[in-house]
Amino acid sequence: MDWGAWFSWFDARDADLAREVLQRGIAALFLVAFLSSLNQFRPLLGDRGLLPVPELLDAVEAAERRAREREARAGVKVGALRRTRRRGYLGPTVFRRWGYTDVKLVGVCATGIALAASVVVGLPQLGPPWVPMLVFLALWALYLSIVSVGQTFYGFGWEMLLCEAGFLVAFLGSRQVPPPLPTLVLVWWLVFRLEFGAGMIKIRGGREWRDLTALYYHHETQPMPGPLSRQAHLLPKWFHRAEVVGNHVAQLVVPFLLFAPQPVRTIAAAIIIATQLWLVITGNFAWLNWITIVLAFGAVGDSAVQWLLPWLPLDAIQTPADATSPPWWIAIVLVVAALILWLSRHPLMNLFSKRQLMNASFDRFMLVNAYGAFGTVTKERVEVIVEGTLDDPRDRGAEWREYGFKGKPGDARRIPRQYAPYHLRLDWLMWFLPLGRIHEEWFLRFLERLLEADAATLRLLARDPFHGEPPRSVRARTELYTFATREEHRRTGQVWMRHPLDTAIPPIMLGRTDTR
Repeated sequence: MDWGAWFSWFDARDADLAREVLQRGIAALFLVAFLSSLNQFRPLLGDRGLLPVPELLDAVEAAERRAREREARAGVKVGALRRTRRRGYLGPTVFRRWGYTDVKLVGVCATGIALAASVVVGLPQLGPPWVPMLVFLALWALYLSIVSVGQTFYGFGWEMLLCEAGFLVAFLGSRQVPPPLPTLVLVWWLVFRLEFGAGMIKIRGGREWRDLTALYYHHETQPMPGPLSRQAHLLPKWFHRAEVVGNHVAQLVVPFLLFAPQPVRTIAAAIIIATQLWLVITGNFAWLNWITIVLAFGAVGDSAVQWLLPWLPLDAIQTPADATSPPWWIAIVLVVAALILWLSRHPLMNLFSKRQLMNASFDRFMLVNAYGAFGTVTKERVEVIVEGTLDDPRDRGAEWREYGFKGKPGDARRIPRQYAPYHLRLDWLMWFLPLGRIHEEWFLRFLERLLEADAATLRLLARDPFHGEPPRSVRARTELYTFATREEHRRTGQVWMRHPLDTAIPPIMLGRTDTR
């Protein structure tokens, strides 16, 4: 059989740079994700974390044991028992088989960092196509193991997005074979779901997206503002309305053009990349914007780049002109493509559902997911202020000192810092507390750790006002934060104007919850 004639369509001869950006870019984001986990997972979810993984695993095992006992008493067949266990109560994770310890978590993260770094510098790409495939599948499996036990601290849409993207780019091959068109089409399909899904969530969501006022508030009330968020917020309202219109075009119209011929496809990718760069410089959305940029580059053609940047040396990454994909590689890619297309039926129906799900996975392996963000925009920014004292908390003259967070707004004079694509998980979850979640279990344990002056927990913060000494009591208050106007900034030097609201959690001490 003449494979070259039958599958001449399989090789994408104009996508070498796109493959290079996809592989190195996704690997770089895996590196950031594993580094973030290495630094934060143990105090958040480790053996003495706020939501310890060992407790989760024990609870899951106990629940499954009770389910098996009920099914056995009901006379369920062995095959049904196996299907029930396969569905399970937990996503796939190596910690289910090996058990969890902080040392094992460090090993998983270190392995992930090493594998990701190897792709960033381009080592696996030099070998046969199965080498980068195995590296990316290992990255996917290791990070999926972390996300599966990450509970609320890993409940963000970009976690499953990284898993899905990591699995897809595993089938882009190496420089010994041309980039496979089926895999690239699946990347475009992922970008389409990501952008169009986000656009539909907004149109179906708050009225502010339909009356074009959403950006009157968003730059100020987003979970973690960046250095330029205040400047963006102070732009005229006509500009904010234009931002919303541009967002709707970029998310509801442009994604369809990703499937158009070149150069239209490259233009569509450029528009998506440009809108994501605006979000990068005006906010801190972990790696959400960066991974969208990397994935959108998958639609950029080499010829378009060479026309725009003729000095760029693309010869070093181009596949040899006489290289073709071997039959075994074609078979693997086509089987994977068929699997992804089959799994895509649920996300596709979700896009057009009146009850559209946002950031939802339809399979335990997070291979094809539904995405979306900010269906409604918060109109006011309420911050939870955590304070401690060495005095008797019942004393009206007690001196309360404020704990400082790395990314969450606190000090009114401090300009918000740029952390993305790095993910500050504690700071992000603090944003949700005033939205009716103040009594979350993890937050109450966080306050207990502050009372203990737990060193690992304190390292998650920017400032410990007691310098390692345990406070006598801690409390949580709420304050309204607004960006200072230009006049207020000139007068006070402040970035934020703070307005005290209420006591969210009254003073607590170790062993006591109310000292009033």
